Amino acid sequence: MSLPPVWVRRLLIAPAVVLLALALITTLPVWLLIALAVSPLVPGRLRVPRVVFLVIVYLVWDAVALISLAVLWAASGFGWKIRTPAFQRAHYVLTGHFLRSLFWFARWSLHLAIDVVGTDPDTAQPGRPEIVVSRHAGPGDSFTLIHALVNWFAREPRIVLKAALQWDPAVDVLLNRLPNRFISPGRTGTSTLEEQIGDLATGLDHNDAFVIFPEGGNFTPRRRTSAIARLRARGLHDMAVRAEGLRNLLPPKPGGLLAAIDAAPDAGVIFVAHTGLDRMLTVSDVWRELPMDKRLVMRFWSVPPEEVPAGEQERVEWLYDWWARIDAWVEEHKPEPLGQPPRAR
Repeated sequence: MSLPPVWVRRLLIAPAVVLLALALITTLPVWLLIALAVSPLVPGRLRVPRVVFLVIVYLVWDAVALISLAVLWAASGFGWKIRTPAFQRAHYVLTGHFLRSLFWFARWSLHLAIDVVGTDPDTAQPGRPEIVVSRHAGPGDSFTLIHALVNWFAREPRIVLKAALQWDPAVDVLLNRLPNRFISPGRTGTSTLEEQIGDLATGLDHNDAFVIFPEGGNFTPRRRTSAIARLRARGLHDMAVRAEGLRNLLPPKPGGLLAAIDAAPDAGVIFVAHTGLDRMLTVSDVWRELPMDKRLVMRFWSVPPEEVPAGEQERVEWLYDWWARIDAWVEEHKPEPLGQPPRAR
C-alpha cells in the first residue's frame, strides 16, 4: 500500500490518532473489563487483557508524542528553527524519554528482560562515531536497539529505515525532523540509494551512531530463497553459496554499508545481533507469542576503523564473514523464558 502524501498524514491521520487515543483512555476500564471477561475463553495467561492494554498504551504513547512534537514545533517559531542544533537536541531528548517510557510499559506488562553483552558503544571507544550494523528482526528488536543507543549509550542515531514506517504518525513526524533517511525500494529519485546513504553518513560527530540494516527486510524463508535467486541471476554465485549457509538472516546488501564507510572513514563499525522478538513480525505473530515472559539478548561486536578492509571486494567478503558469525550466534541463542539463567555469551 502506497504511503499517503504528507498533508494527509499530518492533517488527517495524526489528529485521528490523538482523538482515538483520547476516546480509548477515557473508556479504558470498559475495555479492560471486556477483555477480562473474554480472557477465560482464549488460551494463554491473560492474553486478551495484555493485548488490549498494549494497544491502548501504544496509541496513547503515539498521541502524547504527537502533542509534544506540536509543542516543539510551535516553540521553534512554527518550524522556523526546527533544524537548529538546539531543537535537534531537544528532539533527541524527547526520543529518549518516550522510548524509556515505552520500554517500561513493555517490561511491566510482558515480563521482558533485556541483556546487553559484548563491546557496546560505551566500551568500544567513547567519543568515536560509530556505524551500527544490525540484523533486521522486526520492529520490537529495532526499537530495542534505538532505545539502547539513545538511553544507555547517549548516542544520537541517524537511521536508514523503510518508508512504510511513516504510517506511524509519531515516528513519521519525529524521525523526519532528525537526520534520518526513509527509503522505498526502487524509488530513489535523482540520486542513488548509496548516494543518499553516503550523504546521511557524512559529518558524523563524537556522539553519533549511523544505524543501517543491510538485509533490507525481516527474515522469512521465502525472502531468503528470493534473495539467493537474485544473487545467482546477477552472476554472484560465490555470494549465493555463502547466503545458502545462513539459516536466520537474509544475505546482506553491501552497497549502503560501503557507502557509509566511505563517507565516515574515521567511524568504528559495531555489529549487532539480537534475539527475543524475532518471531513478532505481524499482528498474528504478536497474538501467538503473548504472553511473553522472555529474555531479550543484544550482542555487540566492535571493529575499529583501522581494521575495516580497504578494498570493495574485501569489504563485501568481510561483511559476509560477519553475517555468518551473527547467524551462528542467533542460532545458538534462541529466546529464553524468564526464570532460566542466561547462557554463556
